Amino acid sequence: MKTFDQLNVTGLREWINLPDLGMVGLRAKIDTGARTSCLHASDIQPFERDGEQWVRFAAHLGTLVQRRHRCEAPVVSVKTVKSSNGHVQTRYVIRTRLTLGERDWPVEFTLTCRKTMRYRILLGSKALIDGQLLVNPALNYVQKKPILADLSGAQ
Repeated sequence: MKTFDQLNVTGLREWINLPDLGMVGLRAKIDTGARTSCLHASDIQPFERDGEQWVRFAAHLGTLVQRRHRCEAPVVSVKTVKSSNGHVQTRYVIRTRLTLGERDWPVEFTLTCRKTMRYRILLGSKALIDGQLLVNPALNYVQKKPILADLSGAQ
């Protein structure tokens, strides 16, 4: 029998932090069918800082009560994404630190409008692989909710 001792188990939904963006206590849906993770954003505006391409945007948090959080991040790339319904869209890609349970690692997110979706954040397969996570879709919120101290950058 094969064992998965080096992997942490995660459920279909988990609490996460994005400390470099100043965002804590976020609900994320795990989506093994998506390669890249995505974050609900609007008012996406590219700009240049010190000769590098950056993007500023409003991240939308919460499902019942909407909260907007202004963010800025360097652009990693611009990517064409085809959604599950066949819609093609060009999106900015950013890389930011993600905290899930006791793990903390950099994850790439595409920025897109997810206002009609229940979950504002999806974690795709690349983030799961990089975080060495194994998904049990029968479970939810397996990992402990990350604490606010993760904003300090300490691991």
